[in-house]
Amino acid sequence: MTANLKIPVQRTIAFSAVLGLILSLILFIPGNSSAKVTGLCVNCHTMHNSQDGGAMATYGGTSGENSCLTRGSCIGCHAYNKTGAASVVDVGGSQIPQVWHAGTDLAAGNFKYVDGADYGKGHNVTDFFGADSDVDLNAAPGVQSGHESYLTDSTLKCAGDRGCHGIRDSDTGILALKGAHHGNVDGKCNDPTTVAKSYRFLSGVKGLENTTDKWQNKDVTSHNEYFGAITPMTEACLNCHDGGGGPVISSTNTISGFCGTCHGNFHFLAGIGGDTSSPFTRHPTDVDLPGGTTEFAAYTTYSVEAPVGRTTVPDTASGTVTPGGGTDVITCLSCHGAHGTNYPDMLKWDYLTMNAGGGGSGGCFTCHTEKDNP
Repeated sequence: MTANLKIPVQRTIAFSAVLGLILSLILFIPGNSSAKVTGLCVNCHTMHNSQDGGAMATYGGTSGENSCLTRGSCIGCHAYNKTGAASVVDVGGSQIPQVWHAGTDLAAGNFKYVDGADYGKGHNVTDFFGADSDVDLNAAPGVQSGHESYLTDSTLKCAGDRGCHGIRDSDTGILALKGAHHGNVDGKCNDPTTVAKSYRFLSGVKGLENTTDKWQNKDVTSHNEYFGAITPMTEACLNCHDGGGGPVISSTNTISGFCGTCHGNFHFLAGIGGDTSSPFTRHPTDVDLPGGTTEFAAYTTYSVEAPVGRTTVPDTASGTVTPGGGTDVITCLSCHGAHGTNYPDMLKWDYLTMNAGGGGSGGCFTCHTEKDNP
C-alpha cells in the first residue's frame, strides 16, 4: 500500500525523536495515558513538509500543508485507496479503517454508495462530495425549525463544526480531533469526557468498540455495542449545546441523542409523539424494546442487521437480547448506517422488499417478528 509513498525514515530520525518528545510532554495528562497510535512518527507527521527539495508525499493524494503537522487530511488517511478492496489498511503498524473502499463494508457503512446520483444513500459530506451535492435535499431531514440554514449539504463536514467527529465547535477537520488519536481509549468508552475517550471520537457518546474484529459488526458475538436510553432527549437547548452556546453534544451520551442533534424532529421525545408508549408518530429511538406478550419478545438473539443498544455499556459484546427488561433499546443504528449503505435513506436493508405477511425474515422483521407471518 505504501509503495508510492516516500517515507524517509533514516533522514528524519532526529525530527521523529523531537516530535516524540513533544508528544510525550503534551500527552502526559491524567486520562490520556492510554495512547494507541504506534509506529514511526514519520508515518503520520512531517515537520516542515519538505524532503529532498520537494514536498513530502501525502496520503490520499492531498497536497499542501495540513493542521497538526499531519501528512494527510481526514479523508486522505481514511479513504486512502477508494478503488481498493481493503476496508482496513496498515501504515507502519497502525491500522486505519477506510470509510470509502471497494470491499466489505465496515459497521458504519461506506461512502462509496453516495457517489454519483445516489444522494439519499448516505451523508453528503463536503469533504468528499463538495457543496450542494444533494439535488433532492438542502437541509438535514428532520432538522429543527431555525436550524435549516446551518445544517445543509453545503456545510456538512466529517469533523468539527457541522460535522460528527471531534469537538463540534468552531474548528473543522483534524483540528477538531487534535490529540484524539494519541489518547484513544480502545474498547469500552464509558467516560466520554474528551474526544479521545468518546465512542469513535463522537464527542460525549458512550459505547463499546469491537476489539475482536475492529470497526466491524461481524456476527452475533463480535460487534460494537451502542449506548442507548429508555427515554429520548427533549428539545431543550442545553440537551444539544454545552453551556447554551458551546460545542454540540448529546446530553444523554446516547448514539440516538447524538443523531438527534441534527435530526431532532425525528428522534427527540416530541418528534416521536411525546411519549415512550405506542402508538408513535415517528419510529421511536431510545425506548425500551418491548417484551411480555408482544411480537418483540421473540427478538432474543442479537442481530448485526438490526442491532439494539444497551442502557449500560458492557465490558464485552453480548449475543443476547432481553426484550422488556429495560436493558435493550431501539437506536437510530438499529435501522441506518452512519456513513452510507447500498439502500435508500441509509437503511441497512431494502425497505421496499419488506412484505408483511409474506413469510420473509430480517430487516424490519428482526424486531417485528410476527408481521412476516403469512
